[in-house]
Amino acid sequence: MTDPDWVAHAIWWQIYPLGFVGAFPADPPPRPDEHRLLRIADWLDHAVQLGCSGIALGPIFASRTHGYDTTDHYRIDPRLGDDADFDRLVDEARRRGLRILLDGVFNHVGTDFPRYRQALDQPEGGDTRWFRRSRDGFATFEGHGELIALNHGNPEVVDYTVDVMTHWLDRGADGWRLDAAYAVPERFWAAVLPAVRERHPRAWFVGEVIHGDYPAQVQAAGFDSVTQYELWKAVWSSLNDGNFHELDWALRRHDEFLDTFVPLTFVGNHDVTRIASRLDDPRHLEHALVLLLTTGGTPSIYAGDEWGWQAVKEERAGGDDAIRPEFGPRPTDHSDTLQLHQYLIGLRRRHPWLHTARTEAIAVSNTGYVYRTAADGGELTVALNVGAEPLRATLPRPGQIVAGSGAPPPDHVSDVVVPPHGWVIVASR
Repeated sequence: MTDPDWVAHAIWWQIYPLGFVGAFPADPPPRPDEHRLLRIADWLDHAVQLGCSGIALGPIFASRTHGYDTTDHYRIDPRLGDDADFDRLVDEARRRGLRILLDGVFNHVGTDFPRYRQALDQPEGGDTRWFRRSRDGFATFEGHGELIALNHGNPEVVDYTVDVMTHWLDRGADGWRLDAAYAVPERFWAAVLPAVRERHPRAWFVGEVIHGDYPAQVQAAGFDSVTQYELWKAVWSSLNDGNFHELDWALRRHDEFLDTFVPLTFVGNHDVTRIASRLDDPRHLEHALVLLLTTGGTPSIYAGDEWGWQAVKEERAGGDDAIRPEFGPRPTDHSDTLQLHQYLIGLRRRHPWLHTARTEAIAVSNTGYVYRTAADGGELTVALNVGAEPLRATLPRPGQIVAGSGAPPPDHVSDVVVPPHGWVIVASR
């Protein structure tokens, strides 16, 4: 594993800045002198109170629309503000002990990217070598005409990416989420990341990967981590279908990943329907969160999920807008969902060994799942019940109930009865 040591304690609060501050969609768009990036600083205390240790930012660099159509990787998006605003945000985060993760779009650029404009104006010029070609002209990302695919075999693109990543790490960032990493040749990352690590050996790099052989991709590309979409899908699908066998299979595969790297785990992000809308039964939102925070990985909480916000992603133009809303003033209510987030994040912070914990199934049925999660001498037993009847479970060893549904916890138990649609966490004695 190549994780820097600080990542063992990392829990991210992820936001999509352009939506968060009301900069996109917006008509007219904000002016640079509105300094909307600083609105994020007003929320940093919330991230701390939630229990998170870092802010994972979506795109903040100059673009025409949603941020993934980059125009200038060296410039803060004018709809958000300017360089001074970024410096202020980093300073405010540092003052609270929060790290910063940036979102790097290096698979493609927007149609206003200067070298692309030059390539159109001078079809025989050297700038055309910056972009992949198709039979019809310049290649695009997954058919999106406004996203022009970079030529990752061009050494100039390698050097450019190294310089951009190093520039913002020099400015105070702690790492990069590498957007659409699955669409980029692994040899490109294998050339870029070592060069960046020469300057910033403690930086962290997570590739956005949807499916495939995660360990092989990590090894070939040199990522520290990848996005764990397999486990994300298994969590909500098993809860909806009453099929914990699917979840058990995914967790056994997850354990294999942990032999070589620690995945970025989540139950929500800026690209998917919110977990509160994805689940058929709202009572099972708690189960999803318990799974996220009691299994191995580097967890990420998508802003708004801590209040159980609902929104559905749609496959259409503007279909992401609902899941990327503007945030107004900080809510003052302390809902049950928020308090559960705070408690379970706190539990994880008190048990940092959970970062690399492996799980072992104690009992599996369609609607009941009991598992042991353990690493480095630490151990918890978790029992989940999505059925209509109580679930009785014998523990692998006696312990104390530290969280769960029902009555106040007894001091010493050898077995538990989990109420219908309930859950229990037991710390071994």
